[in-house]
Amino acid sequence: MQVMAEHLSNTNYELVFEEELLPQIDSLYTFAYHLTNYREEDANDLVQETYFKAYKAIERYHQGTNAKAWLFRILKNIFINEYRKRSNQPQRVDYEEILHYHDEESSSYTSYHDLREEMFQNMMGDEVTNAINDLPVTFRVVILLCDIEGFTYEEISKILDIPIGTVRSRLHRARNLLKEKLKKYAESLGYKDKR
Repeated sequence: MQVMAEHLSNTNYELVFEEELLPQIDSLYTFAYHLTNYREEDANDLVQETYFKAYKAIERYHQGTNAKAWLFRILKNIFINEYRKRSNQPQRVDYEEILHYHDEESSSYTSYHDLREEMFQNMMGDEVTNAINDLPVTFRVVILLCDIEGFTYEEISKILDIPIGTVRSRLHRARNLLKEKLKKYAESLGYKDKR
């Protein structure tokens, strides 16, 4: 009887995983893609690691709650841990990548354009994309969660595990930093500061 109960609960976990967690994959990928500065391979790795950790911890997920927020929190934690590891290690160069790049440049092969990258660049423009990418990670994350993914302050608070006041403060500072970074660009398009 004990074996039957374990099998039933595992089946329930798999069902919950498929019905509630897997449908969030596109949103997770978009968030990861922005966090990793549009590096598709890193974004894919981040999403894959997120689902791996979510699957291992599925018994801690409460069915019917906000699956997207739960997954985003896992992804954010993985990203921050990886970011800390990388910032403490010297930059490494992949020799194979350099050879591949060199071979690609010398051939008459036209370069492949990633549709998602073109879509985001066309939606926001290079200047806005670069300004967001130049923000410190703590500010970039709140901008992405609020203004790109549409999470509420309360949801962001839970994802980042910080008070709502801190969310508001970081978002305010992030938007001000963006405004300063984009001021010259806006003026070149004819916008004037009305202060």
